[in-house]
Amino acid sequence: MTTSTPLLERTERAPLPEHHRSWTGRAAAALATPGGAVYVLVVALLVATVLANPNFGDPGVVIRFLGRTAPIAIAAIGQYYVIVSGEFDLSMGAVVAAQVVMAGNLIGEDESRILPVTLLMLAVGVLIGVLNGLGTTLLGVPSFIVTLGMMLALGGLVDHLTGGAATGNPADSFREIGRGGIEDVPVVDVIPYPLIILAVLGALASWSMRRPFGRSLVAAGDNPDAARVSGSSLWWLKTRAFVISSLSATVAGIILVGYAGVHPSVGQGYEFTAITAVVLGGVVLGGGRGWVLSAAAGAVALELLFVLLTALGVESTWRATVQGLIIIAAVAVAGRAWQRGRRPRRTGSSSATSSRHLTHHQPTPGTTTGDN
Repeated sequence: MTTSTPLLERTERAPLPEHHRSWTGRAAAALATPGGAVYVLVVALLVATVLANPNFGDPGVVIRFLGRTAPIAIAAIGQYYVIVSGEFDLSMGAVVAAQVVMAGNLIGEDESRILPVTLLMLAVGVLIGVLNGLGTTLLGVPSFIVTLGMMLALGGLVDHLTGGAATGNPADSFREIGRGGIEDVPVVDVIPYPLIILAVLGALASWSMRRPFGRSLVAAGDNPDAARVSGSSLWWLKTRAFVISSLSATVAGIILVGYAGVHPSVGQGYEFTAITAVVLGGVVLGGGRGWVLSAAAGAVALELLFVLLTALGVESTWRATVQGLIIIAAVAVAGRAWQRGRRPRRTGSSSATSSRHLTHHQPTPGTTTGDN
């Protein structure tokens, strides 16, 4: 009597995806992606800026530069949530201006109003985000139109209340949030409060993108239909993304009051600067690909580029032109790079054919998802 060989032993098993590379191999693979390449760009721009202006090599100068960059980096983090979900938020600059004017006129010189007005500003930020989110998801109006309308509405309201001129002056203790810091620190002399706020929000953002909410948000941007079938509530996911975006603009506005003052022009163009930073960080317009911390790194790279151009004697009027070219180039490069990363690997074994669909939809964590 002959014993039959079990089916599993007779069938050649398909190779499983290999994710056991060393940390150096994974780091090299990450740097080869658009989201990782932005860190290389930051280092290259920093070196070039120091060569063009040796004074920029002082640690204290660099730390103050990062403090001034914190508001746009925070705005870029908020914009990331919306873009990675497949939407846009064009109301950021108007939200910043509205919050700045609100702080200047409601707080005044009365320090006892700082806490209640700050809470009110955060509540207004939540309300704006909810309106943007519900208008996009439940009403079915494209986010480009909804947030454009919100931008115009808020801008008109600010102009009406201020007459286009600076109004109000909040207490110095409130302005310290944006222009103060921890002093007498060795080497760097001072650690700006905005940089501390950016570090805390960056850590929270990275943590949130590793949670089910973050993974579902990336999935919704990559394939909304598949995300809907899997049970994700798209309207609630995207509405939360818009709320985070508006709250980040609110925090940026609170910081900007410290050194930019109270003027309706504060925050002008912030939405486009934030979008530029996000795409420079390798995030794909249309959603589904990119890292949240790379969006913040994109803001640092963008500001470093402007400092370098200034050091080289390039007129500031070229700034908008540079931003436009960066958006076009970064979108093209990032889209192609992420697309190449999604292609299934070819194997020599014909038995691996059945596993290709699985490996195609199971990217290495942190390589094409929002885990970093």
